[in-house]
Amino acid sequence: MKAREELKLSVIVAVFQREDELRELLDSLCLQTDTDFELLIVDDGSPEPLESITKPYADRLNLHYFYKPNSGSGKTRNYGMAKAKGNYFIFLDSDTIIPPSYIQTVKAELAREYTDGFGGPDAADDSFTDLQKAITFSMTSVLTTGGIRGGKTHVGRFEPRSFNMGISREVYEKTGGFSELRAGEDPDLTFRIWKSGFQTRLFPEAKVYHKRRTSLKKFAKQTHRFGSARPILNLRHPEHARITYWFPGVFLCGLCFSLVMAAFSFPLREIRIGSCYVSSLFFSLFLMVYVLYFVSLFVLCVWQYRSVKVGLLSLLTTLVQFSGYGYGFLKSQFYFKILRRTPQQAYPKYFDYT
Repeated sequence: MKAREELKLSVIVAVFQREDELRELLDSLCLQTDTDFELLIVDDGSPEPLESITKPYADRLNLHYFYKPNSGSGKTRNYGMAKAKGNYFIFLDSDTIIPPSYIQTVKAELAREYTDGFGGPDAADDSFTDLQKAITFSMTSVLTTGGIRGGKTHVGRFEPRSFNMGISREVYEKTGGFSELRAGEDPDLTFRIWKSGFQTRLFPEAKVYHKRRTSLKKFAKQTHRFGSARPILNLRHPEHARITYWFPGVFLCGLCFSLVMAAFSFPLREIRIGSCYVSSLFFSLFLMVYVLYFVSLFVLCVWQYRSVKVGLLSLLTTLVQFSGYGYGFLKSQFYFKILRRTPQQAYPKYFDYT
């Protein structure tokens, strides 16, 4: 945005089906304390077009509905930016609920310290199911993701995620927006934003309530997709590869190893490994590290949500999260490093060139 140019916000929602969740999002946008924004709902080829869902809101929101063939969320957001009239774009997922002060908070942050890209944290609303709260905890806790998604402020350059993200029109024009990736498209855009000389920042008070997935099976599929996409990003942007991306895979391998060895070494005795003898107590202590970790997770989650049930579910969702991500990450490394496949060969569905 050029200096002294009036800020004009365009909120872009890429959606595929999810009728009930879209209604909840639209209801929350109607309650904004600052209503000076345009809203673009871009239907990414839903079998039953969603225009009938948006029509009742046309008299309360500056709303524009578009329908297009399915191409994935990244290119659907690009379509929205091409149609938008504003000079600053905000992306929200259709499964989010927006607090009444959200737009006002974003504008205040941009006025206080302008940035060409921002991201905000997410949390679980009181209306969410216990499983959704547990999934949110696993995705935002300091003990799982380091607290970055939950609003941790001291994180250096913040990597926005597209469920709650904003970029200037200038960024869109210079980078071309989201790439052809259907998985990992938001960190890919962030890296290209940085390469283009722009900065991103966390808006800690610009929170949304993110429903994420409604079943463990869907959550496992999502985390597996995240994990398998990360090595693709490492190939594209090697300067941003981090050893921490290996942690879920190491966690998964260590847990499997400790469970097998603890079972094999019961009762306590010495186990021969090559020419060495190791006390089976070692493997029991190794397993205790995981036990202490999960106990810490449980206590923190119960304290945060005041619910033993959510605490117990968080153990399961964290295990699913690490297993799904770790397995996906290690599988991609095997494809790329051992089998020498290209990302397009290994994951053709992760790309869209239409």
